[in-house]
Amino acid sequence: MREPRARRAVSAALAVAASFDLDADDAVALHESNRITLWLTPGDVLARVAPLGEDAAGFEVELARRLTLAGAPVASPHPRVPAIVHERDGFAITLWTHHPPVPPLDVPASDYAHALARLHEGLREIDLPAPRFTDRVAQARALVDDHHRTPQLTAPDRELLAGTLREMERSVLEHGAPERLLHGEPHPGNLLPTTEGPLFVDLETCCRGPVEFDLAHAPDEVADHYPDVDRELLRRCRTLMTAMIAAWRWDRDDRFPDGRRQGVEWIARLRAETGTDGAGLR
Repeated sequence: MREPRARRAVSAALAVAASFDLDADDAVALHESNRITLWLTPGDVLARVAPLGEDAAGFEVELARRLTLAGAPVASPHPRVPAIVHERDGFAITLWTHHPPVPPLDVPASDYAHALARLHEGLREIDLPAPRFTDRVAQARALVDDHHRTPQLTAPDRELLAGTLREMERSVLEHGAPERLLHGEPHPGNLLPTTEGPLFVDLETCCRGPVEFDLAHAPDEVADHYPDVDRELLRRCRTLMTAMIAAWRWDRDDRFPDGRRQGVEWIARLRAETGTDGAGLR
């Protein structure tokens, strides 16, 4: 979000918190991309704010509520507030318990894998409609095909992304692995080290797919501690994930901090993974 929209988002979040008599006098921005995450100080309230109609806030907060009841390692909706989307001043606002991070900030691979396995166990108990991982791939492919939305993507890079997305999606599907409900993007930025142990956040990316699709987002060594990993499928999912993230970073409307620089880096990483010179997969 951009100023003064960000100021309006802060005001809206504080107003919602005040309506529930929560201890919230000011706000500290913790993250800003397609939505802004705010710590409402001085209490334990975290607000996630997005423009109405541009966010899966309702799905995310309901999923988190159910996972919390199942004992899964996720950040929970704030206990003193209904686990729903609060609409105010054109924003969709959800209120959560703020968990200050504790050292070490890098979660050890074994703890990371254990937390992810527990999350997957909790997700097995959830019956909510969710997109398939192929729907997310389709979004990335549509972005790459749309020159208007990705005007700065060069022709060789566009060909590389389109070919990788197409071939890796086909390859993962042909592998025929069982599919389940997943986090969708359990990368290190979505795993908080807290006094309660590692907790996953950002459940809006939840989708159905092979478990290796989730593991592809985690550091390489995490898979060494996760049971029954199909290494060849994991390799394919990693390449698919790299292409998807690279595509999103070239979106003209991408709001990820320093996104364009990261787009260049992800393209370079994709070339290394696929062994390409820009003219397609080899």
